[in-house]
Amino acid sequence: MTRSSTHELVIEAIEDQIMTGALVVGDLLPPERELATRLHVSRAGVREAIRVLEGHGVLRSDVGSGRGAGTFVAALPSAALARFLRLHVALSNFRIQEVVEARVILERASASLAAERADRDAVAELEHLVAVMDDPGVSREAFNDADTAFHVAIAEAGGNTLFSDMTGAIRASLRAPILEAFTKVTDWETMATMLRAQHHGILAAISAGQVERAGELTAEHIRDASAALPDLPGA
Repeated sequence: MTRSSTHELVIEAIEDQIMTGALVVGDLLPPERELATRLHVSRAGVREAIRVLEGHGVLRSDVGSGRGAGTFVAALPSAALARFLRLHVALSNFRIQEVVEARVILERASASLAAERADRDAVAELEHLVAVMDDPGVSREAFNDADTAFHVAIAEAGGNTLFSDMTGAIRASLRAPILEAFTKVTDWETMATMLRAQHHGILAAISAGQVERAGELTAEHIRDASAALPDLPGA
């Protein structure tokens, strides 16, 4: 086997054990030599597989000696999942309309959950981000960053980590094209005024615990913002 095919075999074997429950979070993998012998592959292939799975956040390696040393199954970190999703969204050439449709479904649910579950700190963070966007002197780039943070904060306020990670990944993949589209808007004040009003409406619905209204306003906001930025790549 080539080195490439052997490391893929090791990855598949480890993933299969995780999926069947044979390996769970915190479990220690067998030593490199033992794993290579068991799978009939080279130690180089095992090392390559471990590096790949560490990059995905599935494994973590602790050097040294004693009980704390070795390669362990890790809880998948949010940052690793977000990075994975962000790159795939950015590279897969999805049409903007497809991304908009996905966002409508995802963020409608997130906003409804936020209206049901958001605590005082979560609402305060949303208020802060809205205030940033309300600043008359805010740059388009700072507005875009606060806008992104606002949508991610809504997902986080809903208490669903997968929703917030997916929202963050999708918004991160759109940061550059949205900012480019913002720079092409000739009447920026009209555009910003519309977005600010919609953000205030969403915030008010979440603060008031209006579950259905928060979701509906968020879906409407995403569609309106997309329609107002026709120069988005792929639109």
